[in-house]
Amino acid sequence: MANSLAIRDGSARPDQHPHVEGALGALALGALGVVYGDIGTSPLYTLKTAYDWAGSTAPDVALGLLSLIIWTLVITTSVKYVALVMRADNHGEGGILALMARVGIRDSAGRIRPGVVWLGIVGAALLYGDGAITPAISVLSALEGLKLPMPALAPYVLPLAASVLLCLFLLQHKGTAVIGRLFGPIMLVWFVTIGVLGVIAVFQHPSVLMAVNPRYGIDYLTSHGFRGFTVLGAVFLSATGAEALYADMGHFGAPAIRIGWYGLVLPCLLLNYAGQTALVMQGKVSGDANPFFLLGATWVQLPMVVLATVATIIASQSIISGVFSMTRQAVQLGLSPRLHITQTSAEGYGQIYVSSINWLLMIFTLGLTLGFGSSDRLAAAFGIAVSMTMLLTTLLMYRMMREQWHWGIAVALAIAGALGLVDGSFVAANLTKVLDGGWVPLIAAAAVCTLMGTWGTGKVALLHQVERDTMPLGLFIAASAEIQRVPGTAVFLSRRLDVVPLAMLHSLKHYNVLHQRNVILHIETEQVPRVPNHERLYVTPLGERFYRIVLRYGFMEHPNVPAAFDNCALAGEGFDLMSTTFFFSHETVCAGEKKGALNPIIRRLFIWMHRNAYDATDFFRIPRNRIVELGARIEL
Repeated sequence: MANSLAIRDGSARPDQHPHVEGALGALALGALGVVYGDIGTSPLYTLKTAYDWAGSTAPDVALGLLSLIIWTLVITTSVKYVALVMRADNHGEGGILALMARVGIRDSAGRIRPGVVWLGIVGAALLYGDGAITPAISVLSALEGLKLPMPALAPYVLPLAASVLLCLFLLQHKGTAVIGRLFGPIMLVWFVTIGVLGVIAVFQHPSVLMAVNPRYGIDYLTSHGFRGFTVLGAVFLSATGAEALYADMGHFGAPAIRIGWYGLVLPCLLLNYAGQTALVMQGKVSGDANPFFLLGATWVQLPMVVLATVATIIASQSIISGVFSMTRQAVQLGLSPRLHITQTSAEGYGQIYVSSINWLLMIFTLGLTLGFGSSDRLAAAFGIAVSMTMLLTTLLMYRMMREQWHWGIAVALAIAGALGLVDGSFVAANLTKVLDGGWVPLIAAAAVCTLMGTWGTGKVALLHQVERDTMPLGLFIAASAEIQRVPGTAVFLSRRLDVVPLAMLHSLKHYNVLHQRNVILHIETEQVPRVPNHERLYVTPLGERFYRIVLRYGFMEHPNVPAAFDNCALAGEGFDLMSTTFFFSHETVCAGEKKGALNPIIRRLFIWMHRNAYDATDFFRIPRNRIVELGARIEL
């Protein structure tokens, strides 16, 4: 039985927040290893890509590109995400699906708001493409640094990168609970190192600091025509990890992330970009050399390759874990079929593993790595997915400003409009690279959107068919007084509260008896990350020893029915699992002979997804020896 999409509005309880434990300094250090991996490794490829696309390293070009990067980090990351979007948390959680749930996918009448739902679906789908491209471009760009100190290894960079990525995905099932504690200190070393190297170069050419003046960026855009506009796509690479700051805020809390960003990450990034620009303006970068690896002395280059590789592995791990977390949200919000989700750590709720997603990401990432062959070629495919997600986030933020924060339309339009103009410019610039590789994340996103849309449409059609074979619950209970009873408790999962579960009708048809106690169990997913234990379970007596139990979970939680029943009592009697039987309707969905409401292709795709969904009994953690499954054939 699929979990219900009877989702309530979570915005009514703004006082609930996740329990983030630890000193602020320790949380900020931990955030360095999880939140900033993507944006923190962007200096490896951003400026090199920008110079390649600009076709010049002239001083005016160098200052113009640096100015654009500075103000991209200030406007897009510091102002939009860190200062504004992180205020739109869903009880401490972030990410585009959490924002979608906070805005509300149902209106006041309980009807689905398709516009809000599709903004969330498309944004999430685009981030799946980002989850495959980030590891590929990050690890490749780091290992390409070997070409400077050890040019003989240049032919082995690609197979070495593929090997590193293969090992990364093969080890995902073990989790990162142990080595994850090292991520923060390693990234601290990374940021301090790139900041110091940048400072040294800036001292040698301090005039580079003039790029703080936005006029240099504006002059570059206005004087270089269409080529200057397309280079915005490369400039955007400096901010590709901004969405992670919002998506991962539930792990560490907004204050820790803001301290890390303003206190360390932003200054170190700006100094490193300025240092690379200083080298270019001094004429120390020639050919297709990466200015990042030229910042230090010759003896520093090999250690920097090693440190950069470790940093990109951490960045890749962070984005993979983020995709797992987003997948769990999609399942709980009813946007995806049930998937096998494994908790890899008893301490951290974010430590999960989704095997099917892991193998798909591995195939996609290795295919991109081997297919494109270099970070330069991958750069064209990288920015389009994230820039579109940022634009969708801005659209959802406008609804947030108007509906949740109750800002005036003039203020909301001015702020969202200005941010949307910036986001739209980056999207348009990245779209110019569609034929050069930007088609990859677009196709991936289209595939994910198709699957999510098919699942939602198919579930509605399936529910319509199921309801045709049932009856109102009140009438059934009134007529149940004459039915023979047997000892024990029967629990029937139900998608709705007002009709008889299909499994109950089938059980009565086969056995002609009812149990002494009969429970109609309905599991809801709320529009909040977690539901407090004291609000988890509600019991309603229905008469004739029938009871309705509503279990509520947040979209970041994994349902556990037996654990919820531990503290539940019906008419003063608790649950003894050894005398409780759970009845499931095992629905076999097939294509009917008559033309149904669904498109034939959508219908067959939904049937395939339904057949391959993770078993409900395992998903809800119900002991298999307490389950009776009753078959039901449903034609769509």
